[in-house]
Amino acid sequence: MELAQDFTEFLQHARVQQRLSPRTLRIYTDGLERLQAMLVEAAIDARNLNIAQARRLAALLHREGLAPKSIALLLSVWRSAYRWLGLQGRVTLNPFDGLRAPKAPKPLPKALGVDDAVQLAAYAPEAAADPVLEARDRAMVELLYGAGLRASELTGLDAQASGQAAGWVDLQANEVHVLGKGGKRRSTPLGKAAAEALRAWLAVRPQVVAAGEAALFVGSRGHRIAGSTLRATLSARAVAAGSPAHVHPHMLRHSFASHLLQSSGDLRAVQELLGHAHITTTQVYTQLDHQHLARIYDAAHPRAKK
Repeated sequence: MELAQDFTEFLQHARVQQRLSPRTLRIYTDGLERLQAMLVEAAIDARNLNIAQARRLAALLHREGLAPKSIALLLSVWRSAYRWLGLQGRVTLNPFDGLRAPKAPKPLPKALGVDDAVQLAAYAPEAAADPVLEARDRAMVELLYGAGLRASELTGLDAQASGQAAGWVDLQANEVHVLGKGGKRRSTPLGKAAAEALRAWLAVRPQVVAAGEAALFVGSRGHRIAGSTLRATLSARAVAAGSPAHVHPHMLRHSFASHLLQSSGDLRAVQELLGHAHITTTQVYTQLDHQHLARIYDAAHPRAKK
């Protein structure tokens, strides 16, 4: 399709003055060709397009099944074109100003199945390359899944409670104390398996920790473990354990929440354990629970067979 002169000149401006990349120019061209085709079909003059008509065009994109991100991209292209036309004095208003695409649904958090999570937590290699770091890695997995900690909360734990500590573990009370988002402190119960793994790590920690290092979990050089090291270690351990998906620290937090909710149904309790400020943040796990129930129904109910 041959573009109208206004749109052709805008693309020339974008190429020369804005120095847009060829790929971006292709996106702009495709977007303007689509707009022009819609205007022609609706018998609307591009320079006289009003706000109500622009809204109908956006609604039409939605009805055609375009994803919210695709609609947002088109509206951005059209908005830029009309902004330039306004600067050139060719239109009196930008009908796409303030027009936003529908919000994309938030993806559900990814959680491991109960059996897969337990398998990962219980994983123990037959011959660990470094028994000390193996004890550390097992304790980290147990805390991530058993206490629902964020990666930053885990790496921020100190070996001893102090006024400067962002978090610590009280093995006598079987509790984990952390400083979460927004500087909010919370305490989470520590399960038997996690407590045992942590005691095993603390028994060998002096062999690797650097002098004066307060961190509970340290890297191979003896200093506080970095988030990137935690992610790489967990990913490799999950592969070795036969986990069916790429596993990252937050997936174990999601698994902690989802499995608790499946067993208890107590949304408020899960909210407190996760440290969510708003119950709506926690409610996303009810959708995971519904998916779990739906899978059970599909697999077990005689009338669910397709």
